[in-house]
Amino acid sequence: MSEMQIQSVLQQMRAMSQSGRIEQSGRSEGVAPVAPVTGVRRVEGEDFASKMKEAVRYVNDVQQDATTLQTRFELGDNQVSLPQVMIAMNKSTVAFEATNQVRNRLLSAYQEVMSMQV
Repeated sequence: MSEMQIQSVLQQMRAMSQSGRIEQSGRSEGVAPVAPVTGVRRVEGEDFASKMKEAVRYVNDVQQDATTLQTRFELGDNQVSLPQVMIAMNKSTVAFEATNQVRNRLLSAYQEVMSMQV
């Protein structure tokens, strides 16, 4: 789901709760209750936490590579050029900022869910 879709769903949920269409029981008017969960099945593949760990490790690796290239350039290594160092440092910055934005969005979504009345 894109961010626009998520924001749209959240706005609809807010509008429904403010207009009184969601009753205290948690049911929407005219909607049948959800069937109880009879069994839990394990989804094959990796979970969200492992994907986040992998992403953070990747950012760390990119930052370490950039630092290594920078140090090698400063020590006069002829195999490392200034453009290589600048590109590696920019990749590191972009990767960190992207991870930071994901963290901020997750924290915001968590806070919003926790502040919802049930």
